Amino acid sequence: MRRKPELLLSSEHRRIIWHLRAKGATSRTRLADHLGIHNGAMTRLTRELITLGLIKEQQQPQDGTRGRPILPLIVSSRGGYTAGATVHPGWLELVLVDFTGEVIARDREAFSSEDPRDFIRVIEEKLRRLIAERNLITSRFLGLGIGVAGPTMMGSAKWQTVEWLRGWREVDLPDYFEDYLDLPVWVENNATLAGLAEYYDCGLIHSRHSALIFFIGHGVGGGLIYGGEFLRGEHGNAGDVGRLYPLGTPRPSGLDLLATLNAAEADIQSLLDIERCLESHAAQIAEWVERAAAQLDPVAHAGVAWLDPGAVILSGALPLPVLRALGDRLAQTDWVAGKDWLARPGFHTTRLGSWAVSIGAALLPVHRLLSDNAE
Repeated sequence: MRRKPELLLSSEHRRIIWHLRAKGATSRTRLADHLGIHNGAMTRLTRELITLGLIKEQQQPQDGTRGRPILPLIVSSRGGYTAGATVHPGWLELVLVDFTGEVIARDREAFSSEDPRDFIRVIEEKLRRLIAERNLITSRFLGLGIGVAGPTMMGSAKWQTVEWLRGWREVDLPDYFEDYLDLPVWVENNATLAGLAEYYDCGLIHSRHSALIFFIGHGVGGGLIYGGEFLRGEHGNAGDVGRLYPLGTPRPSGLDLLATLNAAEADIQSLLDIERCLESHAAQIAEWVERAAAQLDPVAHAGVAWLDPGAVILSGALPLPVLRALGDRLAQTDWVAGKDWLARPGFHTTRLGSWAVSIGAALLPVHRLLSDNAE
């Protein structure tokens, strides 16, 4: 059984926090009307949440009127904090976020081990240091999310991780990491977590109930969000679009771009090294972007047709200029195939880059705490 954060909330508490998180500042009266809670009960519940430091009244500038103004409620950054971590091919990332989802610290370093023990030792050291440097209260730590590259194994709590993380495959990762750290830990696919981070960062949480996400990292992955919650699928692998692009053939993936550049004598080892090739190999990158967009187009079309999402998001661990070029090409797609009476999904290209995975992982503990009770 997964450990839970030491934050005991009723379903009504959770619904209130989720609404404020998704919709922003709201008065008690409007909260009561929307959630179907009696005004008296709403006053009591919100007072309890304010005492816990999870929400607060939004202070308004004085306008010269007499009497105490009606102050809307917002989520408080003091409610707690979480951490998120992942390993990309060649480097490791860790972030801390506060209760509102704002990043308060981030760290990155070179990392190449396939052993999960090495990963979690580095994470433990960095986590302790970042918490100490920012004088954060240990009791307010709500959990650690970890992004994994690869799908879950059928009928198992284990993950069929990519080859460069093959040492993670025979391990029940949540139990292993929790036992080592003695902290609540959640593990999820990195593309799914990137989608969660992008959903928040693009502001879609305030305006769209659904999104289709593509993540171009070492491989190519995807994610689905519906009703503010990411869809895991029957076996936990919804959005695993990488299976549509067989290994050993040209694919819209970071590893494929790396191979393309090395075939042109770039002599680079990591996705981080692609940054050095933006000018020297601009022609090869442009050709790859055109081919990758052509490969992603039919999959995006199918996703839009099946799911009717409010938005399509392109995320990834490639340099931002490459992702922007690919996003510009995909944004030209006629998502509704000439049927002008159909609503068109919005299109967004990441601003977070590789950090989307670790930020999404950090959002996961609070998202899990609240979203099961969200409307």
